[in-house]
Amino acid sequence: MITPLFEYPKSAAFGRVLPKNKIYEHSNPTTKVRQLFIRQVEQIVWQYKLAPETINLTAVPSVREIQIFSVALKEEELRGEVLECIDRAIPFPIFFELHYENRIKSVAAYKRPSESDGSKWVISNYFETSWLTDDAARNSLPLVLDLGCLYERLLEPLMPFPSRPGEGLKATVDRMEQIERKNREVEKCEALLRREKQFNRKVAINAELRILKQELKGLTLSNQIRFN
Repeated sequence: MITPLFEYPKSAAFGRVLPKNKIYEHSNPTTKVRQLFIRQVEQIVWQYKLAPETINLTAVPSVREIQIFSVALKEEELRGEVLECIDRAIPFPIFFELHYENRIKSVAAYKRPSESDGSKWVISNYFETSWLTDDAARNSLPLVLDLGCLYERLLEPLMPFPSRPGEGLKATVDRMEQIERKNREVEKCEALLRREKQFNRKVAINAELRILKQELKGLTLSNQIRFN
């Protein structure tokens, strides 16, 4: 199994505490999100900056730099609204390393410039690892030609399912989100089946559930097999 953590070069070390009010200035969070920051986040450190001048990789239009943020938590959960608030404040892709009680997990969304407005960012759902011990082994950075390829290689281990042959990063992320939506449909159908008392309705719901599970299986397979 590929470890989802990476060893970042000393040349890329940034090591600056990022005050919460600086994030607020650039993302204008709601009162609810500010309260989540106060309750859940102890400190944010801008740990590494992966850029042409720090790791000698060429930038590409969609990935000019990659940032690594270390986030010390006050409680085990960190809501997605908090991560998105930070992402909205920083105009580069970010990988978050969350720290809580001697454990660590890596979290990131697929973040890309909007095709209709290059000054805005499109942020996918967040992908994350399970909690690992703070001293978990780390991989060396992969050998790649540019920051765009590096971004893909850093994001891949966070995905719940592998990419398919010839499938680009955006297509893989889109499929991951389809899987998430389909899982919710399956769960909703299963809950409906448990509550249903009438036999005829149970048969119909069971048939629908079988189709949903078949569609979900088709989305999770690593090849292009389709089910009719």
